[in-house]
Amino acid sequence: MDWLDYLGWAGSAVLVWSLSQARILRLRVLNLIGSVVLVVYNAALSVWPMVGLNVAMTGINAYHLYKMLRTRHDEATYTVVQVGTDDTFLAHVLRVHWADLAKFNPSFRFDDAPDRTAFLTMRGDEVVGVLFLRPAGDGVAQIELDYVTKRFRDLSPGEFVFRDSGLLTGRGYHRVLTPPGMVAPYYGRLGFQRHGDHYELELPA
Repeated sequence: MDWLDYLGWAGSAVLVWSLSQARILRLRVLNLIGSVVLVVYNAALSVWPMVGLNVAMTGINAYHLYKMLRTRHDEATYTVVQVGTDDTFLAHVLRVHWADLAKFNPSFRFDDAPDRTAFLTMRGDEVVGVLFLRPAGDGVAQIELDYVTKRFRDLSPGEFVFRDSGLLTGRGYHRVLTPPGMVAPYYGRLGFQRHGDHYELELPA
């Protein structure tokens, strides 16, 4: 095979690999890369129908990537909804995602503790995140669970709970603590400060 054959196989492999991704942002990025490579490959061979197909795929992926990245910090795109810790829909969401949830929050146990507060982060009518808090005294909120579904994990929608400071300060909190031992924490880019095995955030008044 010459370099052009390798290029075609590489583009095809990336395209197929993209379809195996659960995370929607990663899927779009890989699919875009594969489509661009195949545009070059098919153009070099003058296979114009395939050039047209991959140009269209490139445009579609670029549009959706732009839309996702433009709205990832948009409060109009994501909504935080408080639910009761005994809510049956919440229990269903936790049950469906329990195996994945436990990988990142190994110490979390679900029970209907009376002092817990639960929030669902929504994108339209789709649940993209679950957050559990409990009071730790002196205006401190202790995170017990902070989970984002696979599809939206690269977009970090959990930030909306912390960005809307009134959501927590209205409940008398002025500081948030993360649970120790959480796998792959993302809090550093949300303004949290690391303290030993956990992170802390001072909420603005």
